[in-house]
Amino acid sequence: MNTTNTFESGTTDFKPLTPRAAPADRDGSVPRKRSRRSTFIRWLRNIHGWIGLWGAALGLLFGTTGFFLNHRAGPMRISTGAPQVSELQVALPQPAPRSPRELAEWLKGELKLTGKPGRMQKEPSHPIAWGDRSAIQPEHWQLSFASPQQMTSADYWVGSGYVTVKRTGNSFLATLTNLHKGVGLSIGWVLLIDTLAGSIILLSLTGVLLWTQLNTRRTVGAVLVIGSIVAAVCVGLA
Repeated sequence: MNTTNTFESGTTDFKPLTPRAAPADRDGSVPRKRSRRSTFIRWLRNIHGWIGLWGAALGLLFGTTGFFLNHRAGPMRISTGAPQVSELQVALPQPAPRSPRELAEWLKGELKLTGKPGRMQKEPSHPIAWGDRSAIQPEHWQLSFASPQQMTSADYWVGSGYVTVKRTGNSFLATLTNLHKGVGLSIGWVLLIDTLAGSIILLSLTGVLLWTQLNTRRTVGAVLVIGSIVAAVCVGLA
């Protein structure tokens, strides 16, 4: 039997064996789903990078100042520099301010003080014992102005005609730590710090999503881990 003639004269049509496409692949639903997921992950990676850049800029500042705040006392104390203290007595105008708030406004304009008025204390006049005698101690006002660069305090006895002002200047590192603590800062700075807090939260969320790659098993695992941490914190605070 001639094998060559048999194949040449045969009528059988041999077709190449090809795998049948899955029903989901025929209409393109699976590739389309994968394309949407890869596009979302790529977009999420870009967002994560830009937020990380903004967080790194402020995180460098707050990481450095947080280190000095952590070592401000105790056996591993790191000094931020000695403050510069100055004191003077300022004569009051006539008529004299009638309240601590009026005194604060006058001092701020007279001495060009920076910072916001802080806590104001007003001690009313009261009798005190002086040996076998009694005397009336006049009304006493105390107020302060706080800013990252310096702290100014004012001490006034009503009727004395002058106010004692004490200014404490901070070093550069102490100024940075005051920025960290938000001492005497405006609403703009507070909102700026809020953006840092928000960026840290977004970095955490986008980082978890990037780790899961939207995989179901990884997503469930991340939810279980985060839920366990939250539950442990709640139990610890209870």
